[in-house]
Amino acid sequence: MSPWPRWHGPAMARLWGFCWLVMGFWRPSLACPMSCKCSASRIWCTEPSPGIVAFPRLEPNSVDPENITEIFIANQKRLEIINEDDVEAYVGLKNLTIVDSGLKFVAYKAFLKNSNLQHVNFTRNKLTSLSRKHFRHLDLSELILAGNPFTCSCDIMWIKTLQETKSSPDTQDLYCLNESSKNTPLANLQIPNCGLPSARLAAPNLTVEEGNSVTLSCSVAGDPLPTLYWDVGNLVSKHMNETSHTQGSLRITNISSDDSGKQISCVAENLVGEDQDSVNLTVHFAPTITFLESPTSDHHWCIPFTVRGNPKPALQWFYNGAILNESKYICTKIHVTNHTEYHGCLQLDNPTHMNNGDYTLMAKNEYGKDERQISAHFMGRPGIDYETNPNYPEDLYEDWTAATDIGDTTNKSNDIPSTDVAGETNPEHLSVYAVVVIASVVGFCLLVMLLLLKLARHSKFGMKAC
Repeated sequence: MSPWPRWHGPAMARLWGFCWLVMGFWRPSLACPMSCKCSASRIWCTEPSPGIVAFPRLEPNSVDPENITEIFIANQKRLEIINEDDVEAYVGLKNLTIVDSGLKFVAYKAFLKNSNLQHVNFTRNKLTSLSRKHFRHLDLSELILAGNPFTCSCDIMWIKTLQETKSSPDTQDLYCLNESSKNTPLANLQIPNCGLPSARLAAPNLTVEEGNSVTLSCSVAGDPLPTLYWDVGNLVSKHMNETSHTQGSLRITNISSDDSGKQISCVAENLVGEDQDSVNLTVHFAPTITFLESPTSDHHWCIPFTVRGNPKPALQWFYNGAILNESKYICTKIHVTNHTEYHGCLQLDNPTHMNNGDYTLMAKNEYGKDERQISAHFMGRPGIDYETNPNYPEDLYEDWTAATDIGDTTNKSNDIPSTDVAGETNPEHLSVYAVVVIASVVGFCLLVMLLLLKLARHSKFGMKAC
C-alpha cells in the first residue's frame, strides 16, 4: 500500500509549512549577489573571495530596492567602476560605503536618482580623479575620500575648496601625486588658472505689476571659464533665456501673481565650484477673495475668509449694506499669512438673533478691489417656536427691550442705512408706549373713582336726624 495517505491532514500541513520556511530563507540567498548578504534595508559585501566585480544589484522579485538605505562594500579588489545605472534603483539609499577596494571610476550621473544620499565613504580605493558633478545635487553631510591616489590637477581642487568651507573642525588628511609622483597635501595645492567662478546679476527693480514683462541680465567670470545657467525654481510665468559665453539674459513675460516672492538665480559653474547671484520677484496685483464661508462656532463665532493681494489689501466688512464698525466684540483676525495670501475670520463674541443677516467682505488696494457676501444665522428670535412656525418671518419682530449684545457696530455716515435697532424710532415701539400710557391713565382713573366712592359712604352714614 502507498504511504501517501499517511501525509494527509495536520502532517501534510506541517510539511508544507516547513517547505515554505525553507523557501523563505533560500529565496533571499538567491536574490542577493554572491559574496554579499542582504536584509530588507541593508546590503553588505565583505567577503574577498570570490568577491564581486560589479556593483551589487538585487535580482528581480527580491527585496524591494527602494527600501535599501545602506550599502557597505569592503575588500573587493575587483570592483573598479560604478556605472550610471548601477545605483539608480536604490532611491532610498542614505549611506554608501566602499572601502579597501579597487574603485577607479564613478560615472557622472551615477547618483542622479539618489537624492536621499547623505553619507559617502570611498576610503582607500584607486581613485585618481573625482568630479564635483557627482555630488552637486546632493545635500551630503559627509564625504570621506582619504587614502586615494589622486592626481594633482584642477579636477580635484573642488575637494580642497570643500575642505576649506566645511564648518566641521574634523578635516581629512588628503594628498595628491604631483608630476614627480610625490605626495602633496591637498591643503597646500596651488594650481595656476584654477579658481572659483563669479556671477553678477544686473537686475532692474523686480517689483512689477501682474501681466507685465521683465528682462534680467547676468555676467559670469572665472578660470577655467564657467558655464552660465539660470535657476528659476518652479516659476509659473512664461520665460526664455539666451546665453553667449559669459553673458546671459532671462526674459519673463505675462508675469503671474503666483510667482510673487520667488527667487531667481544666475549661476556660474566650473571645475572648482560655483557661484550665484539671486533676486526676489515681487508682483503687485489686485485683491481676490478666494474663500468666504458661513460662520462656524468654536470659542467664538467666526466667518472664515481667504484673501490674496499685493500690496496687502485693506479689509472692510458690511452688515446688511451698512459699514460694520469693528470693536472688541466684533473684529477681523488674520491667523495665517503666506506672503500675499491672508487667512482669517470675522470674529464675533456671543452674537444673538440681532446679528443675523448678510455680511459682505470688501478687499481693496491700489490695483483694484473684490467683494463677496454670505448670509449668517447665529440663533432664532426668542419666544418663537421655529419647529411649529418654520415660515415665521423674522423681520416682523424686533426686540425693543435691549440692543444687540455686541453693541452698535454700524456707521450712519455717507447716507448708508444703519443696522442699529436700538437707536431708531419704530412704529411698533410707539404702539407699545401708547398701550402703557393708556393703561396707566385708566388705572389712575379707577383709583380716583374708588377714593370718591369711599368718601361718599363716610358722608352718608355720618348724617343726623332733625
